[in-house]
Amino acid sequence: MAQKIIIDADPGLDDAFAILTALVDPSVEVLGLTATAGTVSGLQATRNLQFLNAIVDPIKHPRIGLSELPASIHAAGQADVPTRHNFSGGHGLGDVVVNVPDLHNRRESAKLIVDLVHEFPHQVRLLTLGPLTNLATACDLDPELPSLLQSIVCLGGADHVSGDITPVSEFNIWADPESAAEVLRLPTVKTLVPLNVSGNAVLTFEDVDILTELIEATVNGEVLGSMLQFSIRANRQLLASEGIPLHSVVALAVAARAERFSVEAARGDVETSGQLTRGMTVIDRRRVARGQTNLEVVTSVDEPAVIDYFSRSFRRAAR
Repeated sequence: MAQKIIIDADPGLDDAFAILTALVDPSVEVLGLTATAGTVSGLQATRNLQFLNAIVDPIKHPRIGLSELPASIHAAGQADVPTRHNFSGGHGLGDVVVNVPDLHNRRESAKLIVDLVHEFPHQVRLLTLGPLTNLATACDLDPELPSLLQSIVCLGGADHVSGDITPVSEFNIWADPESAAEVLRLPTVKTLVPLNVSGNAVLTFEDVDILTELIEATVNGEVLGSMLQFSIRANRQLLASEGIPLHSVVALAVAARAERFSVEAARGDVETSGQLTRGMTVIDRRRVARGQTNLEVVTSVDEPAVIDYFSRSFRRAAR
């Protein structure tokens, strides 16, 4: 039976690649795509989700949740910090111009999360690819929600490495640390996919060239090829990276149980008030804290398998 998931995202090319992968993966059933503000504004995230869903046109369309919050990347003067979150183009999907109609059935993302989890109690795995605002809001709306979720997989945090938005903070946590702290304390199964693990599955220049050539003559080949080429150029120019780190695809692979990964039980919390450390994810592995663990932290993934998972799915999405 396919794993039921909700994807909460702020696409961005990185998230877009994971969403396209999920929509064509027969092992998962995407019940909902909920927009959150982060890399792009909430409204742009909503439009991008509509666009990605339309070009793939899955047999069963997920419901789409709306956000109207501003983009987090522009907060606190951080828009010029070179990270994967601020070189996705004017609309978040590279050079692609996103033209979609307004949603007919407008439902706030947090409310949609609550409704879908109540519709499928104990069956839904929630995958968060952006800031955790929607999940925290959903739990405020319905305190029973954590007990009805099967589990949560969060792309976020930095473990044993520097952050990507400040020296100690990863973007998804930094953008709304209060919500992140609230989520890490929820009484439900949580898995954190930190920056040092998600950034290790890298699509190389050669991979991109091969994929672009393979999808060139397909229905969505021009659009998806453009997204790949924009991402590879941006990573090289702004981060001096020799490829595209597939952060969000790694998190999807964990949520879908698509490839092998390892986890470690730990105690996690988020710094919300430090002048220099706001948004820092604190992972406590001391022996004295072992009996008080509140989440699993992914420590490794099968990186070549994740690249293969994405490449197969991307070709399917192009067709």
